[in-house]
Amino acid sequence: MIEEKNIEDLLKSIDPDFERLKKTPKRFARACEEFFSGYSKNAEEISKGAIFDSDMNQMVILKKIPFESHCEHHLVPIVGEASVGYIPNKKILGASKLARIVDIFACRLQLQERLTIQIANAVHNIISPLGVAVYIEAEHFCISKRGVKKDGSKLVTKYFIGNIKDDYNLRAEFLAEIKG
Repeated sequence: MIEEKNIEDLLKSIDPDFERLKKTPKRFARACEEFFSGYSKNAEEISKGAIFDSDMNQMVILKKIPFESHCEHHLVPIVGEASVGYIPNKKILGASKLARIVDIFACRLQLQERLTIQIANAVHNIISPLGVAVYIEAEHFCISKRGVKKDGSKLVTKYFIGNIKDDYNLRAEFLAEIKG
């Protein structure tokens, strides 16, 4: 839990005219609870009741899942889209749970590379599919709004597990589907 007094001290160091900001520490503390809510959630727990038996043996993909995260180095936003695919092994996961898994890990201080791996590992651990693929494309405000200020630049990360990692054709199928 973020202490309002710490936020107040920070704001006073930035803007000596604190009077107009009196309610900001409480607002910011509540916002942080929402921004970083992923620390209090568990991917396996939210998936209970949404794992189903299935004869599906082709790739399942939920693409262009919007997310917002925060860079662990600068605490500024990362805004992007994630696409998650897997090849079932007698079990499928409710589609909304794929989006929730993205949110759980995005709502933490992050590096995009770690976020990509965490999502893939969570799907793999929950339903043990034959393969998992995750593709993320995101704008990092630490690049676009500060430092080098390269507005519109996007970082792309990919992570593959199982037969999608081992089979070039499956990787190509996943990438073609999410780009279409």
